[in-house]
Amino acid sequence: MFTPLWTVQTFSGLKADQLFDILQLRVNVFVVEQQCAYPEIDAYDRQVETRHLQGHDTCGNLVAYARLLPAGLHFSDVCVGRFVVQKDMRGQGLGHQLLRRSLDEVRQLWSGCSVKLSAQTYLKDFYMQYGFTPVSEIYRDAGIPHIDMRKES
Repeated sequence: MFTPLWTVQTFSGLKADQLFDILQLRVNVFVVEQQCAYPEIDAYDRQVETRHLQGHDTCGNLVAYARLLPAGLHFSDVCVGRFVVQKDMRGQGLGHQLLRRSLDEVRQLWSGCSVKLSAQTYLKDFYMQYGFTPVSEIYRDAGIPHIDMRKES
């Protein structure tokens, strides 16, 4: 199984090329691949406590990413969002590695906090494997069915 090189940074710690790669991956998947026109880039990216978790392959290419937000910024709980794996890298367990690493980072940064996420409904069972439970009805976000899920601390 391929294991990426993981890094986590604040917005101010990102270099221009890193920020470009993050935004390109997110737009390629959430806007282009999922054909969803919405404001992908928002003010949460540059909040002081926001963390950008990145997984790179051996050539330095960004292949997986998640944005970690502190409690009270988006939800009352810590938020894992913008969870994405590059299309041609899917099916290799990277989503599982990314979620485990995200939860590890959350524990280190905000110990004892519950975690909430807005999951695309087709991923509900994936998140349930890691202790997340649905806490909302299904709703449409930018035309895609979602459900809020929470993992207790």
